[in-house]
Amino acid sequence: MDTFALVLTIGVALFFTYTNGFHDSANAIATSVSTRALTPRAALLMAAVMNLAGAFLGSGVAKTVSKGIIETPHGDHGMWILFSALVGAIAWNLITWYFGLPSSSSHALFGGMVGAALAGGIGVIWSGVFEKVVIPMFVSPIVGLGAGYLVMTAILWLFRNSNPHKAQRGFRIAQTISAAAMALGHGLQDAAKTMGIVVMALIIAGKTDGHEIPLWVKFACALMLSLGTYAGGWRIMRTLGRRIIELQPSQGFAAETTAASIMYSASYVFSAPISTTHVITSAIMGAGATKRVKAVRWGVAKNIVAGWFITMPAAAAVAAFCYLIVHLIFE
Repeated sequence: MDTFALVLTIGVALFFTYTNGFHDSANAIATSVSTRALTPRAALLMAAVMNLAGAFLGSGVAKTVSKGIIETPHGDHGMWILFSALVGAIAWNLITWYFGLPSSSSHALFGGMVGAALAGGIGVIWSGVFEKVVIPMFVSPIVGLGAGYLVMTAILWLFRNSNPHKAQRGFRIAQTISAAAMALGHGLQDAAKTMGIVVMALIIAGKTDGHEIPLWVKFACALMLSLGTYAGGWRIMRTLGRRIIELQPSQGFAAETTAASIMYSASYVFSAPISTTHVITSAIMGAGATKRVKAVRWGVAKNIVAGWFITMPAAAAVAAFCYLIVHLIFE
């Protein structure tokens, strides 16, 4: 086994986690910043710390990624397939970050894995892709939209006789907790996805049997995700926090609470790697629609959803192209 290929692949995996952090930092804090519940730097610091903590709370998602999406490839050939998958995911992360589009880093990774696997001639576990990726991709935004609407409706009913200004001040404080819960769930979900890739690389290299995730892998992935989060993704933050709807603190609290609950359920109950972007975006739409349906800028929402659907095939195409180049150079 070429040590260079192993080290390079792990390095690129950690860089993907970093891009995931600054690409998805908006998921955890955009609503809190837009409602002025937290200052941007305080929100980013909180999100970075909670991302770091969340990465150590479970490994079910990591095992799904390392064993449930593509067949474990072998030798240098397999390592270059993983490398190409990560390049495809990183490319899509950077493109969507540049345009301020809150797409899914998770689905960019899965698309990259599938595209590189097909180009490299190894098996794709289509049942795993369908059950663990495609179904959650459709179900989680629907659940987020509906649950966000219901939670916000319940809040409006419970506080119907409260002083509006006092209630909003209270929800601004409560958003600190809900944003922290959202960031913790993001760490639980997204750090685990890269852990799965690194473990797969170590299995290919014969360094582990894959039954346990080494502590250094957990720490490295958690740290890079945390550092990326603290770097901040201001372009996407503006889209989530302002362009979809002008949020009030109560709506931000409802959206964050809804999204965090869905992420914990997906991680612990189903070990399903869902998109934090899909969940928080749809929850914002659901909570915002209680004000009035037209309050949500559905044109912006339509562009975001369109981006969701092209993420996997776009990342797959980049990964496949990258593999063809790598194949010509190294194999």
